[in-house]
Amino acid sequence: MNDTFASRADGQTRPAGTVRILVWDAPVRVFHWLMVASFAGAWLTAESERWRLLHVTLGYTMLGLVGFRIVWGLIGTRYARFSEFVRAPAAVARYLTSLIKGSPEHHVGHNPAGAVAVLAMLLATIAVGVTGWATYTGTGGEWFEELHEGAANAMLALVAVHIVAVLASSLMHRENLITAMITGRKSGRADEGIRRARWAIAVLLVVAVLGGWWTQWRAAPTAPATGHTAGAGADTQAGDKDD
Repeated sequence: MNDTFASRADGQTRPAGTVRILVWDAPVRVFHWLMVASFAGAWLTAESERWRLLHVTLGYTMLGLVGFRIVWGLIGTRYARFSEFVRAPAAVARYLTSLIKGSPEHHVGHNPAGAVAVLAMLLATIAVGVTGWATYTGTGGEWFEELHEGAANAMLALVAVHIVAVLASSLMHRENLITAMITGRKSGRADEGIRRARWAIAVLLVVAVLGGWWTQWRAAPTAPATGHTAGAGADTQAGDKDD
């Protein structure tokens, strides 16, 4: 099958006769954008007691997504597999050198530097999720809260570096990598593309996430009565005292 072949760098420029090929399968793309939305939502709700349950739910979602990505990195399509894009430090150094020289190596899937960023963000997500769980459940002491905040800030820094790197790579390679993560398509030879997007797996992933949200919110404690009800109770007690 085409999606079992190993990825390779094609030198400094793409050869003639390239076409738009499917590189990123649907599960990878759905995972990516769910992670983006979950991290953004968790970051925005981090300091709010009112939105604490949403913050926790999004944190659990990120941990679940990482678990899926690890499995898919072992059994997924060609460019989703860790064996396809994780490279030795020498390959990373060679790629960075090519960037400095202004003639970057072209990789159909993740380039070696991008692979380092992917692994770093997966590990950072685990660190954020575990320390967040310990803080929320009271399993750890106050220092777990500090660790959670530090891990979240480190992940934010990684995300910022990732965004800058994607924009820079898009300019240097003259290919919109953000659009590629939406459509799944990049430039390459016809025999380099994967055959199927695996939409069924992507749909199951979305269903699992929605099911996790429903379960989390269904099990949430009911908010105490406030507002008019509380005021009415107070008025009744006051009336009893007057009597």
